[in-house]
Amino acid sequence: MFEQAPPRLLVLWCPDWPVHAHAQAERLPGDAPVALIEKNVVLACTPAARAEGVRRGMRQREAQARCPAIHLLRYDPALDARMFEPVLAALEGALPGVHPLRPGMVAVRSRGPARYYGGETAAALALLGTLDELGVPQARAGIADGLFAAERAARWIPADGSPVTIVPAGAAAAFLAPLPVGLLDDPELVGLLPRLGIRTLGAFAALAETDVIARFGPLGARLHALAAGRDPRPAAPRIPPRDVDAVVEFEPPLDRADQIAFGVRTASERFLDDLLEQRLVCTALRVELLGADGEISDRVWLHPRSFTASEVVDRVRWQLDAIAGELRSPVARVRLTPETVDPVGAHERGIWGTGPDEGVHSGLSRVQGMLGHEGVGTAVPAGGRMPADRQQRVAWGDRPVLARDPRRPWPGAVPPPHPATVYEIPRQIGVEDVRGAPVSVTERGVLSASPAVIVSPTGTRRDLTAWAGPWPLEERWWDPATSRAAQRFQVVDASGEAWLLVLDSRGWWAHGRYD
Repeated sequence: MFEQAPPRLLVLWCPDWPVHAHAQAERLPGDAPVALIEKNVVLACTPAARAEGVRRGMRQREAQARCPAIHLLRYDPALDARMFEPVLAALEGALPGVHPLRPGMVAVRSRGPARYYGGETAAALALLGTLDELGVPQARAGIADGLFAAERAARWIPADGSPVTIVPAGAAAAFLAPLPVGLLDDPELVGLLPRLGIRTLGAFAALAETDVIARFGPLGARLHALAAGRDPRPAAPRIPPRDVDAVVEFEPPLDRADQIAFGVRTASERFLDDLLEQRLVCTALRVELLGADGEISDRVWLHPRSFTASEVVDRVRWQLDAIAGELRSPVARVRLTPETVDPVGAHERGIWGTGPDEGVHSGLSRVQGMLGHEGVGTAVPAGGRMPADRQQRVAWGDRPVLARDPRRPWPGAVPPPHPATVYEIPRQIGVEDVRGAPVSVTERGVLSASPAVIVSPTGTRRDLTAWAGPWPLEERWWDPATSRAAQRFQVVDASGEAWLLVLDSRGWWAHGRYD
């Protein structure tokens, strides 16, 4: 039985691609210190940030302490992939068979480009030139037998500083041998091998394959083959999806929303039918409106399920209503683009239908069509330290995009139980002690006296029988525009009603009632 030889592959790598993509999206200067943050930890950073001592895996506060001028951006995988799409499209236009490994890294069989450009080095330099023209800084290339070795070669920096590293055919095992076992993608195995005295890929590859299978199982055997330079994985090129954008042009341009909505109805049906032919449904829709004078209105609409033709028309009409004062000229073109698609099987109705849920959605959607996009809404749980912050209104039919993640710990939040009734607009009150003097709290959180009476704006007085607090709140002290400082109390009056009271610089407020 013959073992399949590893394919000869060329890997292109864009160092620091995630942070480069996010910095471009935020229009930050190329030499600015920037770091991506995920779960309060630095995921990636620019060379300028590394020069100040910022490193991957560092806590956010430590990164800020080492580089006070650093720009901290939240990592968005969708943005990462979206920004790499033009680069990927340009590479696919320059050579066939491009295999995207992840945003910022692609692979291709080296044989074709090497023949076309006159050698592997010339092919790698030509492709790096293409990336440089696209604004991708300091890209590198590696060529070796097998995907694992080619990726390591792309990340290798030779002594002469060349951006291209070529491992001769048949030398992948020798190239990988001195590299640490930490490069293998298995944290458990990577933690175990050094304790067994195996610290390099060469030492791991020297073990007998039967012993590796017996000790580490099939996964260990696969990683053992990678360490030995035996990686049969091919470069599988992606098949770009067929363009299903729907474009409707109006001649002459139209300025009435009902006329434009009627004009896109047929295009909406054809647009969804084209997706359905590919066994796809649209869950995020981009609507682009072009005015006769060249101005553009662009918005992405989300859907909790998938769009129908009538819902697409509604989104166009709602967007026209929302930008009534933005477009200075009549609408000359409408473009519909599927921003996110899902397999149709993930959205099939059940055998018995969806029952009441489908009826509720249909009824509320009809009401929303009459009242407008914001006319019907629903509340979803959100994160925050005050009860009013822990809910967010979302227009009916939109997928929730939360500004504050409720799964985070939110230290300093009001302790449970939470008030059942939260006032949208807090009600101003007064709180007095037994002598009738206003109750206050010092900067150190010390009460001037125990709260004894709540006084409403109409003069109604409620005696208090119990109270708890204060719980201090101080948010965003470094930003005067959004900073907030307050003291929170839970109190019970003589009638048995419990209240959530807040004292800030403006006075006392009732934020909620415990029903």
